[in-house]
Amino acid sequence: MNKRTSIGGLIGMKGFTSGLGQRGLIALLLVMALAGCGSPAKNGGEPFGGDKNPNASSNAALAEAPEQVQALYKQTCLSCHGNNLEGKVGPTTNLQKIGSKLSKDQIAKQITNGGNGMPGFGSKLKPEEVDALAAWLAAKK
Repeated sequence: MNKRTSIGGLIGMKGFTSGLGQRGLIALLLVMALAGCGSPAKNGGEPFGGDKNPNASSNAALAEAPEQVQALYKQTCLSCHGNNLEGKVGPTTNLQKIGSKLSKDQIAKQITNGGNGMPGFGSKLKPEEVDALAAWLAAKK
């Protein structure tokens, strides 16, 4: 192996890292890590290694949520926020006690507009869907 081929040939290539720089490389890796947020798993299992037992009952955190909220959460939130709201993409994605940190309106604004690494869902969800998710999450204290 020569100096120009390391880690799949990407990191050691002249021009790749010199043109991209350390910050650019970190940003690229972050974008790649977050690319799956909000999209369903392609293989039918939960992303990021979640739900290792396919026969296990669905998440306890969702058990008391209305059916509409359960469906919305599973479709748009679960891949980043996890089965039990524990967060899958770092500590800021943990929603288990989000109602003690943010109001219903703040949560709705975050869902709609996104920010801080989260994509916005304002163009994908109806206002009443955002409101239902926000009301349910605001009760998590």
